This record gives sequence, structure tokens and C-alpha cells, in this order.
Amino acid sequence: MSLVTQKYMALKVKITSFSYKFSGIPEDTSGNGGGFVFDCRFIENPGRLDEFKDLNGMDKSVVDFIVSQTTMNDFLENIFKIIDASIENYIERDFNDLMVSFGCTGGQHRSVYAAERTRRHIKKKYKNVETDIRHFELEKQ
Repeated sequence: MSLVTQKYMALKVKITSFSYKFSGIPEDTSGNGGGFVFDCRFIENPGRLDEFKDLNGMDKSVVDFIVSQTTMNDFLENIFKIIDASIENYIERDFNDLMVSFGCTGGQHRSVYAAERTRRHIKKKYKNVETDIRHFELEKQ
């Protein structure tokens, strides 16, 4: 068992999806002044296709499109390496908060998918790290 899993973990990772166009980068309310912000706009946008316009990044057809038609998986694998290193460092340093945000144009497809996948990754790998997820644009619907 690693030192990281032996320690009591009070770390909470706040994950958000947002729209650069409508809501902008979310504010870090922890008082630490920031976190990671990842831009998903370079990934092919399912929202440009009529069949996906009213759906979001949690709907199966959108997920299937994102996984099969884009570079999202490579993007997320690189992000997971960064986040994992940060989580382990923050646990060692007894930090309480880490913020990870994903933005895209409309905040409904790519950023939602990336946020959900990141949450699943963290929950699977770090059993004692709490996650909180918000989808700013979906909350407005």
C-alpha cells in the first residue's frame, strides 16, 4: 500500500464543465485562487450536428460520437497524468481542494463528457478522494 493510500485523505476535487461563450471560466471559491482549466474546443464539436444539438455529453449517442470521432481519449489520458500527479502531491501536503474545469463553446457536449470521465477516473483510482461535479450550462436548462 502506498503512502498516499495510507494517509487520511481530506482532498475534495471540484470538477466543472462550462461554456467559454456563455458563462466563462468558473470562479474558484476555495480561496486558493485557481486550478486547472482545460480547453476542449479543439476537439470535433458534436453540437454542430442537428442530431446532437438538444443532447449533452452524458447522452449515449453523443458519447459514442466523441469517443469514435475525436481525439478526446488522448486528450484525457494526458490530463489524467497531470491530475493524478497533483492529487498525490496535494494529499501529501494535506491540501483540501483541487479544482479542475473543462470548457468548450456551448458547455454542453465536449466539456460535459470530459468532466464526467474525469470524475469516473478519480473515483476509480482514489477511493478516499471526494469529488463534486457541476455542469454550469446544463444547470441553466
